[in-house]
Amino acid sequence: MIIDLEKLKPAEKQYYLQHVIAPRPICFASTIDKAGNVNLSPFSFFNLFSSNPPIVVFSPARRVRDNTSKHTLENVLEVPEVVINIVTYDMVQQMSLASCEFPRGTNEFVKAGFTEEPASLVKPPMVKESKVKMECRVTEVKPLGTEGGAGNLVICEVLRMHIAEELLDDPSAAQDLPKLDQRKINHVARLGGDWYCVVNEASLFQVAKPNTQLGIGVDALPAHIRNSAILSGNDLGQLANVHDLPVIEPSFDDPHLKQIIQYYSISPGEMEKELQLYAKKLLANGQVREAWQVLLAGV
Repeated sequence: MIIDLEKLKPAEKQYYLQHVIAPRPICFASTIDKAGNVNLSPFSFFNLFSSNPPIVVFSPARRVRDNTSKHTLENVLEVPEVVINIVTYDMVQQMSLASCEFPRGTNEFVKAGFTEEPASLVKPPMVKESKVKMECRVTEVKPLGTEGGAGNLVICEVLRMHIAEELLDDPSAAQDLPKLDQRKINHVARLGGDWYCVVNEASLFQVAKPNTQLGIGVDALPAHIRNSAILSGNDLGQLANVHDLPVIEPSFDDPHLKQIIQYYSISPGEMEKELQLYAKKLLANGQVREAWQVLLAGV
């Protein structure tokens, strides 16, 4: 299916974009107007865009149905400050309740059952129940259009973060800045329609990140590996992320590898298939070195 977005109605554009561009982190923004009225509202058009300066951006879009603007946008234009409270699984239902379009002047902290906690540098309050809060100065608001569905980029400089100690890897560690344990945060992200997802140990996985040394690349893999009908693109990506083409290690000892060679030695084609199937299992467990040794055994 091919879709030309210029031919779609605004609600249709929103539908497809929100389903395919996901998961999206949620900016749970607390703001205040010049009269002191507090507003709390979530936005999934949100992300980190710079670390130095520390800049995050969220976008309260104009309502598709009637082209009106949201109270959050009106507030940051009056008082250019915001607290971005990170949404975790244990507060997602209350966060959703806060997204209701209550009349202007309604305090969503009260409606959603959250507790206001004074910020230290900005006027809007923080959500006490949130495990991570970011006090921000709004540096610019950039409208992207004037029609319903048009975004308004609220560009924020993060001034101060508040992080619950329970999220730290080792709060007692003798270091100036303890590390966060990603497994403890339980982020919630927005998908399309009514769908959300939670980031927990069941859904987390690690991918080796190239640093100063370059991976050899898929094009440098031996042809029988590169053209394998068994190894997937992810498998090839792992194999090709080594810094040098591996060589056979005489000391490498794997009983299952020995069984494959002994059983299939009279049938090279079948042996190659079994070696690649075994290497695929090793790669699924992150054992790249071992997978390479298995694959090289068939050369």
